Amino acid sequence: MKTLWKNADIIRPGQRLSGGQLLIDSNGVIEAIGARIECPSEPLQVRDGEGLTLVPGFIDVHVHGGDGCNVMDAQEVSLERMSVFHAAHGTTGFLATTNTSSQEHIVSALSCAAGVIQKGTGGADILGIHLEGPFISLKRKGAQLADDVRNPSPEQIEELLQAAENRIKLVTLAPELEGGMDAVEQFLAAGVTVSAGHSDATFKQMEAAVALGVNHTTHHFNGMSPLHHREPGLAGAGLLLPQLTVELIADGYHVHPAVVKMMYDLKSSDGICAITDAVTSCGLPDGDYGHKVMKDGLVYLKGTDTLAGSSLTMIQAVRNVLAFTGLALEDIISSFTSVPARQIGVDGFKGSLAPGKDADFVVLDAGLNVVSTWVRGKAVYEAGM
Repeated sequence: MKTLWKNADIIRPGQRLSGGQLLIDSNGVIEAIGARIECPSEPLQVRDGEGLTLVPGFIDVHVHGGDGCNVMDAQEVSLERMSVFHAAHGTTGFLATTNTSSQEHIVSALSCAAGVIQKGTGGADILGIHLEGPFISLKRKGAQLADDVRNPSPEQIEELLQAAENRIKLVTLAPELEGGMDAVEQFLAAGVTVSAGHSDATFKQMEAAVALGVNHTTHHFNGMSPLHHREPGLAGAGLLLPQLTVELIADGYHVHPAVVKMMYDLKSSDGICAITDAVTSCGLPDGDYGHKVMKDGLVYLKGTDTLAGSSLTMIQAVRNVLAFTGLALEDIISSFTSVPARQIGVDGFKGSLAPGKDADFVVLDAGLNVVSTWVRGKAVYEAGM
């Protein structure tokens, strides 16, 4: 049966359609959108969106865990719980993100994720895998495990691609490493978007990497050298090179609110990919979580002041960016939707409210609270249920 949403404010990049309508076909695909839609004569389920706002579903291309679970658990139940948890916060699709570990451990996590992607989940769609590490700079490893940081080799990369059954959509690596540029080419040849991150690359090295096809940076300003007027480095490259889309963790701690505003002024919403970088403790109380500790909602490597992921959700990131920038929802929404979809190559069917695309959307109340989350026309989360 087809579904018609009416009387809702519908948000698309640069546009707010007040009292709009959205028609979804029986396969969960958007059939029409507009101020008034000519409805079919066949049976129709009607939902009244009076006082509500419909936005495209959020796509998080960098998320490690949540609700006590982590991709590196290499367990189906962990990925399922993650998908349900993040759906409750507006995420309709995400990349299961690994971290630096032994080759054997990463292979196990990739194989598990590939199986769950094939099987499907009951919450947000797992759209693929983000391989963060192990081919990163030891100097800029951040919270990644030093003992497992290594230079890339064609054999290791091929083993990872095979274990993931070619489900890797995004890889974070340091292009300045020995073999780094060859790794860039190998991943690109496999259809993987390459992101520079946990990298000590110079500006010149980044120009060369971009010329090869690198078009993304990982949690910008974090895991890279600070911007310097004599050596802009990766941080400066992200600001200056239009080919680079930059990830931002908009929690107000990984990146200062004023710098978040600066980035939107410089790059615009179309050049920014909002992420959570959420870890196991996201959604849980402060406390010890293995080699990490969460205090006041911030996650650190135990015994240090090194940030180690976040407890951020996508809907909270939306609220934060609105507060930090003073922009309207329609002027930031692409950072959470169409930009991540574009960066991982799923924008043909995800990332925006348009005819022919999957009906992935979030229903918000006036306080920007998630009322319900929909994936391919099906409610995967409804508040109070």
